[in-house]
Amino acid sequence: MGFNSCMLAVVITLRGRVQGVGFRWWAMGEARYLNLAGYAENLADGSVEVRAQGDDEAVGRMIRLVLENPTTTARPGRVDDYDISWVDVIPGAKAFGYR
Repeated sequence: MGFNSCMLAVVITLRGRVQGVGFRWWAMGEARYLNLAGYAENLADGSVEVRAQGDDEAVGRMIRLVLENPTTTARPGRVDDYDISWVDVIPGAKAFGYR
């Protein structure tokens, strides 16, 4: 964590070609690299939900990575639309996985 950083938590719902392409696996790798806690989960409507929490700079980077077009990190699939919600930080959360 940086000197003046704070903890943030975000839920990003991503729509497009995001299921069945390795998107959750990719998100888990990027989030772990950024030392974020949370998850990536397929939703019944075909979207993917990513919950990420951690250092504010790392959360911002994760948001940019899941939304950037074209991708600079070989992100699989295609994101056509998204929603972002800022949520409460879960104290003590330390791992990122996928569901």
